[in-house]
Amino acid sequence: MDDLDNLIAGLINEHGSYRSIVIPSDSGAKRKLVRSLINLRPPLPASPQLLILQDAELGRQLSEKGIVYPDMINSVPRETRFKLWQGDITRLKVDSIVNAANCRMLGCFVPLHDCIDNAIHSAAGIQLRLECNELMKKQGHNEPTGSARITSGYNLPAKYVIHTVGPVIGCRKVTKEDEDLLTSCYRTCLQLADENKLRSIAFCCISTGEYRFPNQKAAEIAIRTVREYFCQSSVSSVETVVFNVFKEIDYSIYSHLLMFSKL
Repeated sequence: MDDLDNLIAGLINEHGSYRSIVIPSDSGAKRKLVRSLINLRPPLPASPQLLILQDAELGRQLSEKGIVYPDMINSVPRETRFKLWQGDITRLKVDSIVNAANCRMLGCFVPLHDCIDNAIHSAAGIQLRLECNELMKKQGHNEPTGSARITSGYNLPAKYVIHTVGPVIGCRKVTKEDEDLLTSCYRTCLQLADENKLRSIAFCCISTGEYRFPNQKAAEIAIRTVREYFCQSSVSSVETVVFNVFKEIDYSIYSHLLMFSKL
């Protein structure tokens, strides 16, 4: 068995009901199975050997994807602190990336789900859910909407992950309270970055995915809030803000707003 097979076997053996799972022969299918098992895994301690195997595999995956450094991304004209980048946020070598978390703050438990919470926890590894669980146990209640918490990045190229809980819109209309809560997400993330003396932060499009905050309005709030934060903060450790987008629609919206809008 190779290391990937051993990792799968280790994850399967942790859970009695998984022992009938047959390890596939295809490497791509093996990696999907690893991610699924990590997605499903409760926040329980892992053996040192399992973590060694996991960390090595996630390191190989990151090497194949490639690390993206801030100086590889063009700055926005007239706003040299801002950068716009379309791609996988788990590739960014910044001090912190922002995760659009849910109020339980434990990551997404749906295998292979395409939300950013799942992507970040999958790339960071088991350790991220364990740290989040410790934070939540100490806190004793769900994370309020509009707030944020910071953890280590583990197998991510980013040093830290700032987890924030955005407003859930679904099929209803956006209210002023929703807008204020989303504003609070961006402001609180920047405050945490400053408290921890971080020099760079990458924002995802908070609440626009599963939570269905309208993309245009969310982008306007994001850019306006970050601009206002720096105008109101005479001293900030943050030198670089990356607005990270994944969808073409968000890239188009952010490009236009950053180029032409004063908000």
